[in-house]
Amino acid sequence: MATDVQYMQAALDLARSQLGRTGENPAVGCLLVKDGVVLARAVTSDGGRPHGEANALQVAGAAAQGATAYVTLEPCSHYGQTAPCASALIDAKITRCVIAIIDPDPRVHWRGAALLQEAGIDTVIGVLGDEARALNADFFARIENLKVI
Repeated sequence: MATDVQYMQAALDLARSQLGRTGENPAVGCLLVKDGVVLARAVTSDGGRPHGEANALQVAGAAAQGATAYVTLEPCSHYGQTAPCASALIDAKITRCVIAIIDPDPRVHWRGAALLQEAGIDTVIGVLGDEARALNADFFARIENLKVI
């Protein structure tokens, strides 16, 4: 059976395939895995929406219940042009979420992970985090360099 690192590497490879096509949004890969079977592989769509998690949940449907989500960036936790991915994962009744790195966006930063944990989802953070940061280096630089006036 594959390990968390192997599944996250596959999610990062998916995200890498979408670099430059997601507008201002980061390229986020998501795998949904249950009992060693990959139910869904998805990435953020062209233009940045829907996000990778939403696309993976669409593919997996009801089979996502009890699955582990491997996500290359913390699932969003705010309403913008889409509903929060953290809430969608909770509603899908996943039981575990492995996150490569926390989102630096102040609207999300640690909130998505907290929502998952508060819902009783086993949440692991930091699997291949350095690779995830390097993959979306432009996104991280842009968000971390925003100045509030």
